[in-house]
Amino acid sequence: MIITYQGGEFFRVQFGDTTLAFNPISKDSKLKPVRFGADIALITTNHPDFNGVDQVTHGDKLPFVISGPGEYETKGVFIKGFLSKSSYGGEDHINTIYMVALEGMNLCFLGALSSTDVNNETKEALGEIDILFTPIGGGEVLSAADAYKFAVSLEPKIMIPMHYDDAALKVFLKEGGEKVVPVDKLTLKKKDLEGKEGDIMILEANQ
Repeated sequence: MIITYQGGEFFRVQFGDTTLAFNPISKDSKLKPVRFGADIALITTNHPDFNGVDQVTHGDKLPFVISGPGEYETKGVFIKGFLSKSSYGGEDHINTIYMVALEGMNLCFLGALSSTDVNNETKEALGEIDILFTPIGGGEVLSAADAYKFAVSLEPKIMIPMHYDDAALKVFLKEGGEKVVPVDKLTLKKKDLEGKEGDIMILEANQ
């Protein structure tokens, strides 16, 4: 599995010939969009910063789009979406927390989550998390301090922050007591997760 960061909350996850796009940036966003073809596009929140399905429809790739709670299976990938809330853009939105199972690993993507008030039923349903993608920028999404506490409560093996500026990242790393060198991509196999417990990984935005 290869994970690359495209800025905002936009991630590309590749395994074999399959490509997943999480919260692709649309051309209507103030953020810089990136184009590539995806097999599966996961949209947590209906906002131009996250719903750019057109940007990951490219060449012969027409993505299977998932944009809300429910259970899905496509191309050997199992996905569960859980209802949560976001106040992104100053408006109340439905935000979907996604759990994605592939290559023997469980990825949890929190999206534009703005409150740690997630019901216990959802927390329990998330189960074991190998890789957690969490917003940390504050304002319309979780603050760095709240994000760290919430992330730790979910007990992931690896935490990947997103949706932040330098100040928020500094606070998040201070909460975790870690010095982390950013990498341009993260290549992982199941065995690489052994011994990891809440490790923070920072991905540089490839734009």
